[in-house]
Amino acid sequence: MTEANVQSVVPFLNVSDMERSLPYYLEGLGFSIKHQWVADGKVRWCWLVMGGAALMLQEFRTEGENSWAPSGKVGEGVSLYFICTDALEIYQAALSRGIQFSEPEVSNGMWVTGVNDPDGYRLCFESPTDTPEDTRLSELKAPE
Repeated sequence: MTEANVQSVVPFLNVSDMERSLPYYLEGLGFSIKHQWVADGKVRWCWLVMGGAALMLQEFRTEGENSWAPSGKVGEGVSLYFICTDALEIYQAALSRGIQFSEPEVSNGMWVTGVNDPDGYRLCFESPTDTPEDTRLSELKAPE
């Protein structure tokens, strides 16, 4: 019964500066806001979506009630993999918006490209391909 009851998982990312993170996710990566909590004119929490994927962001408080002090870099060691129809399209769109992704490369039968967000969370985008393993996108382009 529990298995049928679970619908999805939505990662919750603590961010150090919502005013820096929101434009990165919205304008840079192409997410949109599905839900948000605004207090004192500032977005305190939001649920972002891109296609069928979602994640939540909330700026952590460094003082007072419910404060949190990370022991290291906030996103270090956390990787999120978004399975896409076309990861190369995500890569090209992000580049056109000034976001510097890693060069797409084939691994495990998938094009893989990624970026670290402002807090160090690793965001990777993958899509299936028949291109040989370890091929880099630049190797497919005609020499100039």
